[in-house]
Amino acid sequence: MEWAVADITNVFLPSDCRVCGAAMAAFARLRVCEACVARVGPQAEAEQDVLCTRCGDAMGMESARFGAAMGVSECTMCRLAPPQFDRAVAFANYDNEMREMLHLLKFDGMRGVAEHVLGAGMVAAVLKLREGAASELVVVPVPLFAARERERGFNQARLLAEAAVKRLLRLEPEWTLRLPAQVLQRVKDTRALYALDPSQRRRAVQWAFRVVDAEVVRGREVLLIDDIMTTGATARECARVLKRAGAAKVWVATVAKAQPESVQNVVRHDAESFSMWDAGSALPARVIKPEAGKRLRF
Repeated sequence: MEWAVADITNVFLPSDCRVCGAAMAAFARLRVCEACVARVGPQAEAEQDVLCTRCGDAMGMESARFGAAMGVSECTMCRLAPPQFDRAVAFANYDNEMREMLHLLKFDGMRGVAEHVLGAGMVAAVLKLREGAASELVVVPVPLFAARERERGFNQARLLAEAAVKRLLRLEPEWTLRLPAQVLQRVKDTRALYALDPSQRRRAVQWAFRVVDAEVVRGREVLLIDDIMTTGATARECARVLKRAGAAKVWVATVAKAQPESVQNVVRHDAESFSMWDAGSALPARVIKPEAGKRLRF
């Protein structure tokens, strides 16, 4: 019924695109124009943004050269502190149209964005794991804290997982993907992570999750689904808990990946966004704290 009303409204009362503001004269199920949807493309693996084969983080030219010389393809963090997950992949970088569409989903309640736009991107991300992952996977969305999910009305990771599984079962019928009702539970409210550096984030999410039923994952490979990966602290902790419960392997797929190392100079975000490392400055590395005043939502 909600989508039927939206369809009728768009036909008789054309609206502006919620991302770029351009007039939408054509029929559309979502208030997002085709141009904005088309600009949400896959991660650019350009020479200056070589991606870590473990976590998907941009390594930067110096790290990439060092890794090539040493015969390694993982970033420094993954080499020094290997994550429990086996590989993390993403569809697009967390910027521009991708960021705005995720905001429409998470903060404006436009669930159709997950079904009709971001779900396809999640499929593209998961397909990167096709060669390495098993033919049977247990799909586990990263849970929200119960109070936060009641406040929002849904878990965006669950919506993305459902949309991706629905498409993947048609594209890859030989791939068995199980999406149980609940595998992980978030037992600690960790919403205030934006102002923390990577080590503080890891401490904040420690023991924040528990496996509800270990039999579901014991001896099986798990596909962990989330909307955004920033420092990887949440994915690391979820993977640790899943491995402890007996999961054979944990693969991570997100629709977006924040790439702090690809930022060239000072990047400012507001109090609801996240901190990033200043990788382009000639001064010693430092954490760029969020800039209060604007309301860019993360």
